[in-house]
Amino acid sequence: MESGNPSRSSSSVVFPASLTLCLGIALWATVFPDTALPALQTVSKTALGLAGDAFLWSASAFFVLLLGLAASPIGKQRLGPADSRPDFSTPSWLSMLFAAGMGTGLVVWGIAEPLTHHFNPPSDVAPPTSMAFILTNLHWGFHAWGIYAMGALILAYFGFVKGQSYLPSSPIRSEFSGAWVAPVAAGADILAIMAVAFGVAGSIAMGTMQVHSGLTELTGVPAVSMATDWGILLALFVAYMASSATGLDKGIRILSNLNMLAAIGLLVALFWWGGPADMMASIGTRTAEYVAAMPVLLTHLNPYEAPRGWFEGWTLVYMVWWVAWTPFVGIFIARISKGRTIREFVLGVMLVPTLFSALWFGVFGQVGLNAAATDPEAYKALLNEDVTSIMFAVFDTLPAPQFLSGLATVLASIFLVTSVDSATFVLGMLTSDGALNPKTSRKWVWGVVLGLLGAGFTMTNNIDSIKALLVAGSVPFLGVLLLQLVAFGRSLWRDRGAA
Repeated sequence: MESGNPSRSSSSVVFPASLTLCLGIALWATVFPDTALPALQTVSKTALGLAGDAFLWSASAFFVLLLGLAASPIGKQRLGPADSRPDFSTPSWLSMLFAAGMGTGLVVWGIAEPLTHHFNPPSDVAPPTSMAFILTNLHWGFHAWGIYAMGALILAYFGFVKGQSYLPSSPIRSEFSGAWVAPVAAGADILAIMAVAFGVAGSIAMGTMQVHSGLTELTGVPAVSMATDWGILLALFVAYMASSATGLDKGIRILSNLNMLAAIGLLVALFWWGGPADMMASIGTRTAEYVAAMPVLLTHLNPYEAPRGWFEGWTLVYMVWWVAWTPFVGIFIARISKGRTIREFVLGVMLVPTLFSALWFGVFGQVGLNAAATDPEAYKALLNEDVTSIMFAVFDTLPAPQFLSGLATVLASIFLVTSVDSATFVLGMLTSDGALNPKTSRKWVWGVVLGLLGAGFTMTNNIDSIKALLVAGSVPFLGVLLLQLVAFGRSLWRDRGAA
């Protein structure tokens, strides 16, 4: 079944409405930033004040519920018919979900975030270095992937087990009735589309700056050059549009596998040149500290007694960001997970990427700390000036800096192409009644829209507007996610009673 219940088709409304809203808000934010940015920041600050804490509590609850499902007899159920088997090999599956879920952010923040928290700890209740790595893993680990996994599992269950369309609105339409259902369901789909579009536009802008920094390091192009930015954007556009035409089982799968090979190559190089013995000790210590802290991180809203401003600017913004990306990553992970058991799904989606992220930040962060120890004030200044260049400054202290910078730039580029290619696929699904294989023409429409949005935000350097917009939009989407969870619970309970 490819598109669920055709009688409930809503793409004729959702597609033009979401397209108009995306382009209209983007035009406002890029052409009139002096008006748009304060308004968006006011809305986002109000939204965080009203519902900010709910994001962290929800992430903790999702993690616990998912582990419970995996450990229960329900974990044996397949996402599909009883005789179904996965469409993709496990390595390809893990590569695809990881590339879509984190991508360029790991390259940008691999060194920058642990160093930032080390130099500027939010409190003095724990040693700065230990706190830096625990906070980084809190932001990128189990909480983030618990949010993704919950959103993805619900859609995979309703899509592959219940035969519904692969839309955020499907669990709501399936399990609830009343006059409120239709407008709430349509709103859920439109919110999801806008979250995907603006989230990926922000990634395009950030990724373009990261690749630009890499080219500056490698070739000496000016650090500020509009021509270089346009060249990067054009190359990105051609690459992801070409990949989107090849289909899910070719373009995205091949690029995701290349991502993992490049990421592992860079990780191994840093591990070796950073000193294997020191790296092993650091990774073991940091990962053990994070795992040991999990009970506290799951049950305490602000375990390190950070000032409210710091907490909202870091931890809550991350949780909001992951919720905002859940429509994109959740739908994509659901789409590639047919045939896997719920237990396999939970362990694969939640545990494997978290462990890889802990390894990644353990290696990158320790290499960054080693380099920064030689001149702390210089690295503090560089972090304040441009977080995208700190990685290349650290590479300059290691053997073969050109090789490392080149590999990191290639990795950031492939991550970026994969993310945007995946986004065109998901947006095509969202605006085609959840079709498993949306038409190439529909994907290309969204490819052009994403290119325009990314270029607009890159040229105006207006990332703050994107962040504010995501915060404002993700608060109602958290409500959608919680409503989906209630629908999921009702369906599981009914099926259990009928078994």
